Amino acid sequence: MAAVTVDILSRVTAAASSDADLIAAHAAGDPHAFSELVRRHRDRMWAVALRTLRDPEEAADALQEAFISAFRAASSFRAESQVTTWLHRIVVNACLDRVRRRQSRPTVPLPEAGPGEPAVPRDAMAERETRLAVRDALAELPEEQRAAIVLVDVEGYSVAETAQLLGVAEGTVKSRCARGRAKLAKLLGHLRNPDAVANVPDGAVSTRRREGR
Repeated sequence: MAAVTVDILSRVTAAASSDADLIAAHAAGDPHAFSELVRRHRDRMWAVALRTLRDPEEAADALQEAFISAFRAASSFRAESQVTTWLHRIVVNACLDRVRRRQSRPTVPLPEAGPGEPAVPRDAMAERETRLAVRDALAELPEEQRAAIVLVDVEGYSVAETAQLLGVAEGTVKSRCARGRAKLAKLLGHLRNPDAVANVPDGAVSTRRREGR
């Protein structure tokens, strides 16, 4: 009975503690501290993973990997940032790792529709082609540019928030986004004008626009 009472009191104490206190308690061996930390932030971290990966199964796997990493790395937390920022960084990195692994897998061509099978609507095919093109273009970016683009342009974080998540200066985030967007604009230029020849010089593009082509 006494053991049960102590266990309940321990859980109540954990629920009343700050995030930093929970990290310290976990590092000191408290068996309930990390569970409370997960309970507090699971929904928000799940939303981040789902927005990044756009796949519930992938997001769930990434979130599990992230919390395992956080569990193991909690003792090295130095309180130089908020616990939520630290968790966001771990979750985002886990998501980007899964993106990289997914991109490295060989793609399997889709079978063509056979006789009597309904044709895939053109809009659906175009949407799929666009998603694949964007995914392939992101894969062409250096890792640091891709991370900044995902956080700012996909996740919607501010430059300041992204700088905290990645542990770099705000100017570095702006620079990485600018370089990444410039490269994406070239890689995805055919989506704006499917009839255009790839890698058309910028001057030629400007001339066509002025001529209304």
